[in-house]
Amino acid sequence: MSDEARLREAICGFARSIFERGLTGGASGNISARTADGGLLVSPTGSSFGRLDPARLSRFDAAGKLVDGDPPTKEMPLHSAFYETRGDKAGAVVHLHSTHSVALSMLPDTDPENVLPPLTAYSIMRLGRVKLLPYFRPGDPAMGEAVKSLAGRRSAVLLANHGPVVAGKDLEAAVYAMEELEETAKLALLTRGGNPVGLTTEQIRDVVQHFDVDWDY
Repeated sequence: MSDEARLREAICGFARSIFERGLTGGASGNISARTADGGLLVSPTGSSFGRLDPARLSRFDAAGKLVDGDPPTKEMPLHSAFYETRGDKAGAVVHLHSTHSVALSMLPDTDPENVLPPLTAYSIMRLGRVKLLPYFRPGDPAMGEAVKSLAGRRSAVLLANHGPVVAGKDLEAAVYAMEELEETAKLALLTRGGNPVGLTTEQIRDVVQHFDVDWDY
């Protein structure tokens, strides 16, 4: 099996796992990954994470031209913006409509500069600071422009009333970071109003420095 064939299978396998665990439903969510030649494999528009076909993934060449597969997700501006601004740090991008993250995006006291409270070291390690972006109509190219305006300083954003978008160095890292984002959002909602004891500033700094986390102080 070729490297690209393995990547196609991995995309569909991760997507199916995400769907089966209820992290995104129906035909929501999209996923992409870099190929060895600098191109992209992307989930098609209107497709369900539970039934992606490896042979029908949208295939882009290194110049950004669709060369094979079904038409891609309408959220391509989001994916392209992360690949453009994050460079080698972006080998894959995942976008979900996961319930707890979306709920957190709608609460008026959510910090727009860092939507996740520092409850665990793992959210900091895998995500850094997560920026809350305003609401955009699904598929609006302005979403991509909003990500570009961050100039590669964030690996994850949360779209208000829509869902999270995470870039990782490879497919596995992006999926695990997305899962960490949703679990931390769930923790934040579960402990809301209970004055949970999170990490101190010193503990956060230690994690950031030890694991070389992108952390925009």
